[in-house]
Amino acid sequence: MKVLKFGGTSVGTSHSINQVIKIIKKQQTPCVVVISAVGGITNLLLETAIKAKYQDETFVETFSAIQEKHILILKELNIDTPTNKLFLKEQFSELKKLFDGVHLIEEFSNKTSDKILSYGELLSSFIVFNALKKDTEHVGYLNAQEVIVTESVYNKPEVLFEETNHNIKAYFKSNNHQITIVPGFISKSKKGEVTTLGRGGSDYSAAIFASALEASILEIWTDVSGMYTTNPKLVKQAKPIEELSYEEAMELSHFGAKVLYPPTIQPVLKNQIQIQIKNTFSPEEKGTLITKKTNFTHHVVRGISNIDHIALMTLEGPAMIGVSGFAKRIFEALHDVNVNIIVITQASSEHSICFAIDKNDINTAEVAINKQFAHEIFMGKVKPLIVESGLSIVAVVGDYMKNHQGISGTLFSTLGANNINIRAIAQGASEKNITVIIKDTDVKKALNSLHEVFFEHVKKQLNVFIAGVGNVGKQLLNQIQQQNNYLKEELNIKIRVVGITNSKTMCFDTHGINLKNYKTILEAGETANIEGFLSKANQLNLRNSVFVDITANETVAQSYANYLKHNIAVVACNKIACSCQIDTYKNLKYLSKKYNAPFLFETNVGAGLPIINTLNNLITSGDKITGFEAVLSGSLNFVFNHYNTETSFYNVVKQAKEEGYTEPDPRIDLSGIDVARKLLILLRESGFMLEIEDIENESFLKESHLKSSSVSSFFEAIKEDEAYFKAIYQKSISNNTQLKYVAQFKDGKAKVGLQEIPPNHPFYNLQGKDNIVMFYTQRYPEQPLIVKGAGAGADVTASGLFADIIKCVNR
Repeated sequence: MKVLKFGGTSVGTSHSINQVIKIIKKQQTPCVVVISAVGGITNLLLETAIKAKYQDETFVETFSAIQEKHILILKELNIDTPTNKLFLKEQFSELKKLFDGVHLIEEFSNKTSDKILSYGELLSSFIVFNALKKDTEHVGYLNAQEVIVTESVYNKPEVLFEETNHNIKAYFKSNNHQITIVPGFISKSKKGEVTTLGRGGSDYSAAIFASALEASILEIWTDVSGMYTTNPKLVKQAKPIEELSYEEAMELSHFGAKVLYPPTIQPVLKNQIQIQIKNTFSPEEKGTLITKKTNFTHHVVRGISNIDHIALMTLEGPAMIGVSGFAKRIFEALHDVNVNIIVITQASSEHSICFAIDKNDINTAEVAINKQFAHEIFMGKVKPLIVESGLSIVAVVGDYMKNHQGISGTLFSTLGANNINIRAIAQGASEKNITVIIKDTDVKKALNSLHEVFFEHVKKQLNVFIAGVGNVGKQLLNQIQQQNNYLKEELNIKIRVVGITNSKTMCFDTHGINLKNYKTILEAGETANIEGFLSKANQLNLRNSVFVDITANETVAQSYANYLKHNIAVVACNKIACSCQIDTYKNLKYLSKKYNAPFLFETNVGAGLPIINTLNNLITSGDKITGFEAVLSGSLNFVFNHYNTETSFYNVVKQAKEEGYTEPDPRIDLSGIDVARKLLILLRESGFMLEIEDIENESFLKESHLKSSSVSSFFEAIKEDEAYFKAIYQKSISNNTQLKYVAQFKDGKAKVGLQEIPPNHPFYNLQGKDNIVMFYTQRYPEQPLIVKGAGAGADVTASGLFADIIKCVNR
């Protein structure tokens, strides 16, 4: 004997019912088929009753919708015979009387609720029975109310198993149908009154039949392919679990895995009847097998579940320390008002007890607890109950967790790395479940983060928001797209660009923006807004988020602090933040550490060159910087390497701008302020807390060049002053030197300026747009450590940003 249960979506339409019939017909052994209400009908029945209670006259329309849906299914299945239509008419006539009664007396009790809700399963099972009987022999129908007996309590009463098992065995002893259709969810009290087994109770009904009949297996047919590693609606990478133990399944279902009604396992556990969860619409898929003991897999954690919309209540006070009976009084007070405790935890000092309940029970529980401890509260020995709402439970489940070190550490460190605060923790001695309570808004982020570390081959997924998609931004997107497969296969990293903005528009896609068409997508995006971009990144609250600034915008730089406070890493090409006031720089460093959000800016100094990385490695290893000498502007080096007697200064600068070697405003480069900022950043990273004013800037430009009103007027000014620039060049040639714009820190003094470099100097043969930095340290006092290479250009700058993004994996 097998027991099959089909859920509401499985019998939601005539098409799905036909699929159910195909599955039933394929059964080779006698089977009991338990049927849920047509999908959505239980909710509609409840909605209609509530409308009737509160005198909402539209309850008549809702009732008509219920009636029409069943009549339509009957017709589409071609079983709308006069007899069947008459049965439906009689059932709906009785149901309408119940709604009218609720409307008349304005009362909707649990007893009436059970009676009204029972019609869902009675109607659906009647339809399936007649559809199957049309062309199948040996089909019987058993109303579950005739055999399942409960206490005289409504809305999830206790089942009287001894009497129920006797009734079921007696029925099947005298009835030997190959297929028996049974409505789920419904039962009768020992007084003969209609009761129901709670929402999701059809699973429970099926388990009761399976236990009584000692079935070979209980199959739960639904619209998903088993119990998943976590909620597939929130975690795209979630996948079905092939096998679970009874205990694991109970834990997961208790903590929110809605595929299985929590009480279902209890009846079948005694006889160790296996439960198979299958997909009605993909019957060929394996689904999940629930059995006594599973084969151990490499996944120690078997599933991650969650319950949303819970409240945390805390009772605390000095009078609780060392005094017995406080927990007992809490439990009794909540039991008396029918409030279920989901999680409970107590401080080892016994100073406080906190427990989690459904948010709908807040008022009831608060009144009951404050009443129970009224005397202690009045005397100041216990504080009034503290209530926190807007919370959710996340539970990590696995039988083998108790034999495996580090699960708790991984759980807590993963949540901490993503700035998810844990409000309470509970773990039983069996160690099969670790439960944490967190904010509702952090659930999706928590599930994705934990699923990533416990189940996924990809070690990390980075969710990237990019501001600025000009030359450098375009190259960065190309590199991310080009390296996608390599990162996944070789480094177990997946980069997903979820937000892009330029000065005009911005766009977002939590599944990842199609980088092949990002220009078209961005053009169709919403109006750009720096605050709006930040707000959206915070609202999405994605794990391992990284904000990349490829602008030269001061307002964007001022937003870094807010990104870091929300645990979003910042990768900056923009030099403004690290070279502005020292307090701002220090604050960003502090926030990066506090919120475990990397703040990386390698490209601030040498594009793709590992200058800051080398500096940090020196300091980390215990070395100390004593001086710098550097050519830090690839654009200025390009200009002076290409300027000669055959070219004009105007044309060379224009070429440098067109090829992307300068900032959009070349005055930033040519004035020396860009080099000064770079030197300042190196000095600050070395521990010298200077301001930009502390760096002497010996600019070679005239005051009239610097004060030009626009970029175009600046170009006109240098065009008119060609003789001035030629004179500087000729002087260098006559001295057999090369012109280089040098940054220098020596004997505690910092300066930048144009210098004539003699032939024996390391800077003399510096070509093209190359940069060079000479580090003088305690370990390299005379022969400096040198880093040299291309220091400008969209491709190398993008590669530097790319490297910083990858570093965010190790947060």
